[in-house]
Amino acid sequence: MAERWDAVVVGGGPNGLAAAVELARAGLAVKVIEAAATVGGGCRTAELTLPGFRHDVCSAIHPLAAGSPAFAAWPLADFGLEWVHPELALAHPLDGGRAAVLGRELDRTAASLGGDGTAWREVFTPLAERWPELAGEILQPLAHLPRHPGLLTRFGLQALYPAGAFAESRFAGEAARALFAGLAAHSLLALDRLATAAIGLTLGAAAHAVGWPFPRGGSQTLADALAGYLASLGGEIETGRAVASLAELPPARAVLLDVAPGALAEIAGDALPAAYRRRLQRYRHGPGVFKLDYALDGPVPWAADACRRAGTVHLGGTLEEIAAAEAEVAAGRLPQRPFVLTAQHTLFDPSRAPEGRHTLWAYCHVPAGCDLDMTDAVEAQIERFAPGFRDRVLARHAIAPTALERYNPNNVGGDISGGVADLRQLLARPTLLHPYRTPLPGSYLCSASTPPGGGVHGMCGVNAARMALRALSWPS
Repeated sequence: MAERWDAVVVGGGPNGLAAAVELARAGLAVKVIEAAATVGGGCRTAELTLPGFRHDVCSAIHPLAAGSPAFAAWPLADFGLEWVHPELALAHPLDGGRAAVLGRELDRTAASLGGDGTAWREVFTPLAERWPELAGEILQPLAHLPRHPGLLTRFGLQALYPAGAFAESRFAGEAARALFAGLAAHSLLALDRLATAAIGLTLGAAAHAVGWPFPRGGSQTLADALAGYLASLGGEIETGRAVASLAELPPARAVLLDVAPGALAEIAGDALPAAYRRRLQRYRHGPGVFKLDYALDGPVPWAADACRRAGTVHLGGTLEEIAAAEAEVAAGRLPQRPFVLTAQHTLFDPSRAPEGRHTLWAYCHVPAGCDLDMTDAVEAQIERFAPGFRDRVLARHAIAPTALERYNPNNVGGDISGGVADLRQLLARPTLLHPYRTPLPGSYLCSASTPPGGGVHGMCGVNAARMALRALSWPS
């Protein structure tokens, strides 16, 4: 007899696994089908450069995972997840050996910002102190009924600003403006776009509330913990099986797909109404990323001492420089001085490299699908703030946008955020009213192309699973 399940989940990334866990916690028999040889999607770890050097292939630092309402409520530590908290969440060097820092302690951050310390506290203290409530609001669909309307309104009125204008209106000094610009640039949008301040506010509040940690041993550990928890609940995972059509799936009362909208259109084909299929095909993906991983013979020789104590280092200089680089990418051009995001795990987790050796994880934003080699431009930015860096390099590994898409088809054109996160597509991701539910009975979209969007938090999957449970009249 053909196997039967209450629910089948296509895709074993963080959202697919989170959806499966939420369904299994409610008592459903759940199966996950993943095309790759291992689960994880954007949370996988591999020896990309030399033996013994473990690199995170995609995501590497996880403030939203540590601050996820779902992950915080699940016993993932019982399945091997251990968070590593660097001394500093983030350092943002400036020319002349200076650096602004983002620490879990607001006072430490404020002290690095001089006269803007008071303004930084005024912006972030109310958000960080109520992070659990705030996360519960902003990691939901925009159309949900708020449980904390005052807090959400306070956040929303600031979040609607363009990030550049917000930084200039709140902070007078170069350091605070640059620090906020680097946070907001995680949006992969030009900083003059409406609502780009939202990303800066969210990541800053998360840093002060839960930190910017990473899983000991690699991001794969988070995926493996989710998979282990699912197995303990009776769920099953099949890897190495790509799904090209819904007809290939075993019978199930609900199907949840952790795939990009275009992939959903292909998998469902003519079974979808033409208008909905066209909407999926018109879904807009954002810029890509050019990724570099390094095996080093020692730590990065940062000029600013604070950078040697931070898990993440943003390289872009001033607000004006970062805004100019992101504007170039948004216009489809390569920036001469890209904004570079780096993570240095082995300073705090020596298990990831041979004794005395280190890794560096780095990427910059580029136009979607652009496969021009950005190694020299990225390394020029690193050398700018860490003279002598190239002398430390034992080996490097590059992943251009098209290779990143081959590795994980959800990264369309190298887009790691599941689609453009501008105001229009935050409202309709991919549709305005029922973003998770498709026109096919019992079928749901649960990828980062649904609310709340990109980031490793699992809430796209959890939200879709809860909608499926309500439709099935199953207690959740």
